[in-house]
Amino acid sequence: MLEHLKQGENLDLKFGLAVPSNYWNLSLSEKQKASAAIYDGGFDHLFMADHVSFRNGSGTDGFVDVAALSQLHEELGVMISIYLLPLRHPLPVARQLATMSKIAPGRFIFGVGIGGEDRHETEVCGVDPRTRGKRTNESLTIIRRLLDGETVDFQGEHFDISAAKIRPAPDPQIPFIIGGRSDAALRRTALHGEGWIATWCSTRRFREALEIIHTEAEDAGRIGVPWLHGYQPWVGLGTDEKSAYQAVSSQMEAFYKVPFKNFERYTPYGSPEQVAQQLLQFADAGCRLFNIKVCTPKPEDEVEMGAALVAAMSAHQGS
Repeated sequence: MLEHLKQGENLDLKFGLAVPSNYWNLSLSEKQKASAAIYDGGFDHLFMADHVSFRNGSGTDGFVDVAALSQLHEELGVMISIYLLPLRHPLPVARQLATMSKIAPGRFIFGVGIGGEDRHETEVCGVDPRTRGKRTNESLTIIRRLLDGETVDFQGEHFDISAAKIRPAPDPQIPFIIGGRSDAALRRTALHGEGWIATWCSTRRFREALEIIHTEAEDAGRIGVPWLHGYQPWVGLGTDEKSAYQAVSSQMEAFYKVPFKNFERYTPYGSPEQVAQQLLQFADAGCRLFNIKVCTPKPEDEVEMGAALVAAMSAHQGS
């Protein structure tokens, strides 16, 4: 059962920031300074999405991006959120994970999902969209065993592997955080993950989901998992609600190509203090990791305003 926030409890929250919108246009030294400002602003990690060929062919390779990001600051962590695992073969993914463990030991979180927002992206990779879930489950089984140092023989519906090895095994182990809104994603988390990361979610659903995950994990014999459940919202930050609303609504509509009203219910906007009050409701529901996409009227203010949000949330820990 969940242990919800108690009066005076230290939440020990972790904060991730979506790579700022102007980050990749900076020079190397400017990227290093920006990474330092992000870390000094209270963020534990930067996170990047992953797409092969999304909608009009856009995307970014999650592993390439986080590998680069991890070398720009010695302490700032990195996370892929979310990696489209069913589009890849598990053996090279296991090697990529082992490599990340070597170049950024203890600073990498692996977010995993099945995607599906763009059916053609799956099809163009030679994958039947109907098989995404089963392929991901098989891949996670294989990858886990490889990263535990096993020599793996596996015959499944989608993968047939004989005497596969990945050496050396990562140490420390890499946390797997599973994304997805379906009950199947919750079962996947219970069996394969150290946490679930939600998006477009109410606090009621968040609580219910964690109850399902923990119950199914216990039924499967997974006891004592160091759970790290997360929430990944877009937020609008500004000196007033109007400017914050305009910032997040325009950026979300430009990205998703749908009206903002479809997202508004789940998208906090306002001052850092106002947004903090809304997000802390998820902390009370069991969230310990916040991956935040910050939208501001001026892109150059994203890090500073994001840091103000982190400070506002941290100030309420244990209050």
